[in-house]
Amino acid sequence: MTAQIQPQQAVTETKIIMSDPTALGVFGLSMVTFVAASQKMGWTTGSVYLIPWALLLGSIAQIWASTIDFKKNNYFGSIVLGAYGLFWGAVAMHWAISQGLLGALDPAKADPKQLAFACLGYFFFSLFIMVAAFEVNKMFAIMLMLINVLLPSLALSILGINPGLFSPLAAWSELLISLIGFYTAGGLFLNSYFGRTLVPLGKPFGFIRKGPAK
Repeated sequence: MTAQIQPQQAVTETKIIMSDPTALGVFGLSMVTFVAASQKMGWTTGSVYLIPWALLLGSIAQIWASTIDFKKNNYFGSIVLGAYGLFWGAVAMHWAISQGLLGALDPAKADPKQLAFACLGYFFFSLFIMVAAFEVNKMFAIMLMLINVLLPSLALSILGINPGLFSPLAAWSELLISLIGFYTAGGLFLNSYFGRTLVPLGKPFGFIRKGPAK
């Protein structure tokens, strides 16, 4: 008997092409810091109406962009946007709890100064992010330097350490983060859309050379 060879079926591979979500993530960060800075600068009052912006733009937009960057193997974008997206989600919950929006608050069981230690924790991690940001572009580097001014200033202000200095420092650094972020988000959007540099973001500093991919 002669064995019959079955014809091989062609294998079709479907690949989903996803756009770069970084502009959306940076825009989300810019919006929430802009609105939050308006309160720190004294242009607005209260934190209740900050919560929607913290949740939707600061948290969800950045976390969604982070998940896309994970799929695109964008290590910097996925970690940074994810980390700060989670930060703003936690801050939104802190504000909601402190305002009693999630139920009656027992002052004996709540210490708002714990937010200061959260800011310090993020400051420690942001120092590492800043090192990497120097090798992405200059706008990201400037934003991270300002973030590393904002976070310890917020922490020290919350702890009641020289609030006359650190409260304005937090306000101005947050405002500058938002304005530079708007420029960066717009640049990322236009440069990606047109496939060439229309809005310069600044070349990496080149202090540290990246090793070969593993």
